[in-house]
Amino acid sequence: MKAIPSAERVFAATDRSHSAGSVSAGSVSAGSVSAGSVSAGTVGDSWIERAEAALAQAGHKRGGARRAVLELLDAQTCALTAVEIEDALRGAERRVSRASIYRILEELDGLGLVQRVETGQAMVRYERVCTQEGHHHHLVCDGCGLVMPFSDDALEQAISSLSERVPLSVSEHEIVLRGSCSSCAQ
Repeated sequence: MKAIPSAERVFAATDRSHSAGSVSAGSVSAGSVSAGSVSAGTVGDSWIERAEAALAQAGHKRGGARRAVLELLDAQTCALTAVEIEDALRGAERRVSRASIYRILEELDGLGLVQRVETGQAMVRYERVCTQEGHHHHLVCDGCGLVMPFSDDALEQAISSLSERVPLSVSEHEIVLRGSCSSCAQ
């Protein structure tokens, strides 16, 4: 099992070290926000370009709020709640109302550009739909709410093997493992 690299995270790791099994780097703390992570984007932002094209084709006009949410989601390696998105944008001095964030997320979800991630914390998280190489699952701490992305090639191979044996053409899957992070387990 390997942790997803943390270079592009909006949420910084907390001072205490969080780990789960062999996942030790790149944990995400719902709390501290790095305002510098929301950037203007570049011409090569393929997810942003794809999202803007799909939104335009669906009849949605371009706007500053939508662009700010797209840029933030593009910089993420793990799922965020609408409140976390609002806080991150506020920290970057790009205020977007919560209602607008929910509306934009629903538009993106309807177009298949983001996916809803249910982590069982009484709130929905959203993350951009990634290519296979960006595909990951989630570890959730029941104590502090920490959400950590992880990927595991053996798990993916097991799911692929299973999909050949079940009477269903598996098109997608999502794994959420729950437990206690090292700090909460003490």
